[in-house]
Amino acid sequence: MADAKQQKPANLIIPPDVQAKFASIVQLVAESESMNNEERQYWINILPVMTPDQIKNLEEILVNEKEQLAAIDAKYAGTDAATPGVSQKKLEDIDTERRQKREKRAKAEKEHQQNEELAEESILKNIQNL
Repeated sequence: MADAKQQKPANLIIPPDVQAKFASIVQLVAESESMNNEERQYWINILPVMTPDQIKNLEEILVNEKEQLAAIDAKYAGTDAATPGVSQKKLEDIDTERRQKREKRAKAEKEHQQNEELAEESILKNIQNL
């Protein structure tokens, strides 16, 4: 996967003036894993006519995508980019603990609901006996 990120997609035509003026965003577009080559070429072709705000938004989206994919890669590599140094085992332990707490809470809620239903039935019987 890392090799695919390093290589420029095949058949991508980048005019020299676009490469010179928009080098960083061209790189982000070329490395984007969410686009196919046709979409990459589209974004490269319209860069010269985009407004500065549009270019900034596109860059933010592509940077965000890159960061999120890096975080996912780090998580599956054994650490979480959001919490450096936390091992995959620790994250699994935290998930297990949370799941157990959810199950315990669900059980308590079910018991409470059953008690309420019994109390409700008792109240209705008392009303009927009046």
